[in-house]
Amino acid sequence: IDIDNADSQILDFIIKKVLISDEIEKSTDIDKLIGSVLYGDTILLVDGVDEAIILNTKGWKVRSISEPISERNVKGPREGFIESVLINTSLLRRKIKDPNLKFKFSEIGTITKTSLCICYIEGLANEQILKELEKRIDQIDIDGVLATNYIQELITDSPFSPFQTIGYTERPDVAASKLLEGRFIVIVDGTPVVSTLPFIFMEYFQSSEDYYDNYIFSSINRILRYIALFLTTSVPAIYVALVTFHQEMIPTQLLLSIASAREGVPFPTIVEALALMLSFELMREGAIRLPESVGATVGIVGALVMGDAAVQARLVSAPMVIVVALTGISASLIYSMKGAIIVNRIIFIVLAGFLGLYGYIFGVIGLFIHLMSLKSFGVPYMSNLGSINKQDLKDTAIRVSWAHMYLRPKMIGKKNPTRQNNSNKKGS
Repeated sequence: IDIDNADSQILDFIIKKVLISDEIEKSTDIDKLIGSVLYGDTILLVDGVDEAIILNTKGWKVRSISEPISERNVKGPREGFIESVLINTSLLRRKIKDPNLKFKFSEIGTITKTSLCICYIEGLANEQILKELEKRIDQIDIDGVLATNYIQELITDSPFSPFQTIGYTERPDVAASKLLEGRFIVIVDGTPVVSTLPFIFMEYFQSSEDYYDNYIFSSINRILRYIALFLTTSVPAIYVALVTFHQEMIPTQLLLSIASAREGVPFPTIVEALALMLSFELMREGAIRLPESVGATVGIVGALVMGDAAVQARLVSAPMVIVVALTGISASLIYSMKGAIIVNRIIFIVLAGFLGLYGYIFGVIGLFIHLMSLKSFGVPYMSNLGSINKQDLKDTAIRVSWAHMYLRPKMIGKKNPTRQNNSNKKGS
């Protein structure tokens, strides 16, 4: 190469013959060059040339890849996302080696200049959802983004709903499975949590371990989660309604036992329920914030001592303590829905305390109307749950074997619905 013929050939000569970095970029944008230096890159300037070379020389320390504490599995991979967007994308690329896996990088935050990456599989993902996602992200005007939740709150469809319309995960295997269904992954640099979208209601009840265990056992666990949702939101309200307004519906022996336990309790049932719920949430939050070595112990001991002392002092009744304990245990099965559960539980208790079972029923009807009205990037929030097509129901309340799940979710993966060849299973 004759480097004396033109200045434009100098950089090409240096890049091809001198530099050994695998990530090199040329640029004339001063802001981009300054941002690259601040981000840990190296800038190479050549006298007389109006372009600069950006070399990827980032060398800061990063946390090692380990299993996420919040999404532990008995079976399955032991790796989780970390705070580096480049390592997180490499974890996805390791699982999906298809060239159609695309990564679109951008910067967000006028001060922080945080790197953001949209991941999807071209040919599976819906292009209309991609355009809408990019439009919402481009409309964000904020000085700093430090976590994924910043983006979730700014692009969500229903910001005032207690139910999330954008999912999240710390596991690469979960993120890869979402991509294979035609969904999108949003990775924000500096946080190990990635966003998944569209997100629909039934995903609350799905666990990555469901797909590593036998499908019969996984289906039983999933049914237990649906039962847990009913128990944690409805049992306190139903108990308040029966004890306050509908004593005739309680069997005589049970009614006498409840009346005996409530003898001397100075508070109405609704106040008793709300006070115990508040106490339980305080202990739960306190146990989370304490160091792991003492958090669980303090939570268990605090609940036992406080509950027994409250019953002995006749401040609350023993049946109500049992109801609250059942409610708390059930909520742990679907912990990702904790915010929506707490809100709806309180609403149901208040309605039941003033209107009895009629109030509870009105609350349930309102909840279903609200859920049916939600959408996640144009996808109905209650997709598949109300379908009469048996293929749509094969990964909802139960999980059938992989041999029979040959289609992707209808509303999400409709661009390429076929997951596996089904030539021998026409009647499945």
